[in-house]
Amino acid sequence: MGYIQGQIYANTGVVFLVITIINLIRYVLIAGLAFIIFWVLLKDKISYRRIQKRQPKPIDFKREIFYSMLTIIIFGIVGVIVYFLRIHGYTKIYSDVNQYGWGYFWFSVIALIFLHDTYFYWTHRLMHHPKIFKYVHLVHHKSNNPTPFAAYSFHPLEAIVEAGIIPLAVFIMPVHNGALFIFITFSFIMNVLGHVGYEFYFKGFTKNPFTWWNNTSTHHNMHHQYVNWNFGLYFNFWDRLMGTNHPKYHETFEEITKIPLISVRNQKAEILKLSE
Repeated sequence: MGYIQGQIYANTGVVFLVITIINLIRYVLIAGLAFIIFWVLLKDKISYRRIQKRQPKPIDFKREIFYSMLTIIIFGIVGVIVYFLRIHGYTKIYSDVNQYGWGYFWFSVIALIFLHDTYFYWTHRLMHHPKIFKYVHLVHHKSNNPTPFAAYSFHPLEAIVEAGIIPLAVFIMPVHNGALFIFITFSFIMNVLGHVGYEFYFKGFTKNPFTWWNNTSTHHNMHHQYVNWNFGLYFNFWDRLMGTNHPKYHETFEEITKIPLISVRNQKAEILKLSE
């Protein structure tokens, strides 16, 4: 590929800025919206679905947001590296959907999710190794009772590991720009869900034959509480296979979800409040 050296370096600054702004907007909109809805507006109405009752301290919010800003910057740097590799023909990123078709486009999104789930589980377990944990993963676990703002709260070294799924993916499989955007957005939404602090799924979800393979907010929240259990991201396959689900995961989930999220009793209580 022919290019003008100076122009490439001028463009990388723009690429960094664009990627950083997109990640910042995504963080503010999704994590911020989740916080406003569930931690402010609906806090009292759905308190019975709160996973941990105690509240984080102001210093916890500050730490989560600070490290999230560092993570966003690091993601921008990794994005520039991927862009630089792409323009030199080292990746399998493509821009024309017709090159592989829409069927492959959506298949690649699903493939990225499954690849990421495996990548996350094993890198996550590695970061829990006693000789690595305090230098890399401890920052994230300082949020013992995480808020939505903890979704990107990583030590810079962990942020590099978390971002590593993108270079890995674009080296081994063709991926459209749009598929990458959808995957990254989906990943962040699920990340916020894991840190939101409330459980939204129905009672019996973790044992239902049609839904057990999905992880829950309770699953990841318990990881923050108990540290050496529940390493999975989207799915419960690896935790089940490796025996790393917390022994009381199902019991805890059932206790939290014993009152339906939308129940007749809660609706009646709201009507009584309005009539007072």
